[in-house]
Amino acid sequence: MNLELVGKVAVITGSSRGLGLASAKALAREGCAVCLCARGEARLREAVEEVAGDAGPAGRVHGLTADVATAEGPSRVIEETVARFGGLDVLVNNVGLARGAGLLDTSDEEWQAALDQTLFPAIRASRAAVPHMRKRGGGAIVMIASIWGRESGGRMTYNAVKAAEISLAKALAQQLAGDNIRVNSVAPGSILFPGGSWWKRQQDDPEGIAEMLRRDLPFGRFGRAGEVGDVVAFLASARASWISGACIPVDGCQSRSNI
Repeated sequence: MNLELVGKVAVITGSSRGLGLASAKALAREGCAVCLCARGEARLREAVEEVAGDAGPAGRVHGLTADVATAEGPSRVIEETVARFGGLDVLVNNVGLARGAGLLDTSDEEWQAALDQTLFPAIRASRAAVPHMRKRGGGAIVMIASIWGRESGGRMTYNAVKAAEISLAKALAQQLAGDNIRVNSVAPGSILFPGGSWWKRQQDDPEGIAEMLRRDLPFGRFGRAGEVGDVVAFLASARASWISGACIPVDGCQSRSNI
């Protein structure tokens, strides 16, 4: 299937590894010029080389060292991408960090950090991207959320900010439909990739993780980052032209929610 993404320009936040990197690879393979961004320069450089090697000409792949959890970080990434590639068609919001424990054990500072590291980057990047998408006659925004934004199961602060991202995507979809800008969210389940949280847990407790896979994941395995990246590329494409305001689970039927 031709996704009609050749010549489009995409920004993927938090893209030096994991789901962001997989999304960048999927979009680049389909012909997008992609801008990756992350805080760590060394790993970002490696990610840019991976995408360029996997997906084509290096001139279509750019990396920016930036902290999108700061007030100015998202707009700088968007503006530098537009300056380099001439416009913007696709934004993938993929950053998230949430700490804390139960209600009585989680401080205001931990709640604020969850918002600052997850929700506000998505808000700011989207706000910076929309004027440029309007100039192109439309665009697509994809939020990388989680099944734990749809139902209970993860850390409390993580559940809350991922639920907020799903709701934000729905609200923006309605607001921006008149500009031909589609907004959707993706809700991955438990995804394994090198250096990720499940990878670390598997190294520490292989028997416990094997039992979890048997008990909680019907396919008996973790999801792969590329399986999420492919869905992101489809949602960003003209082939998904009538999909907006949706939350798409990519979880191998791990979740139980029907909403």
